Amino acid sequence: MAWLKAALRVSLLALATATHAVADEQSVLLVAHPDVSTPRLTRDTTRAIFAMRQRTWPDGQAARVFVLPNDHPLHARFVKESLAVYPHQLQLAWDRMVFSGTGQAPTRVATQAEMREQIATTPGALGYLDREYLDDRVQVIAMD
Repeated sequence: MAWLKAALRVSLLALATATHAVADEQSVLLVAHPDVSTPRLTRDTTRAIFAMRQRTWPDGQAARVFVLPNDHPLHARFVKESLAVYPHQLQLAWDRMVFSGTGQAPTRVATQAEMREQIATTPGALGYLDREYLDDRVQVIAMD
């Protein structure tokens, strides 16, 4: 009977850990200006847009990318979990484009409140926010 209780405790702990991990992943959301007509993006397309290799939405509208500072915890979490790269890899891609004259880095904002404001007021804007910063001025973009 003791082994059954121990097994149950381990199972509940594993379930709680998995549930917490899923909740954490879902707390960083891809958000866009409300007029963006693309409701979902693949990970590859999202990565290309954030790496500034793709400069338009799938429907052709110009994409304006906003990011938090590299040392911001939400930026690190978004880049690792949603884009499957490290922040320094993304920064390196931006630096290469800027220094070679072939592109530009995304617009950096200092806070999530500023991110929300910029996305809400910039046509074609794309960024990311914690769930708690969402409001009706931005739309969530699903990611496959």
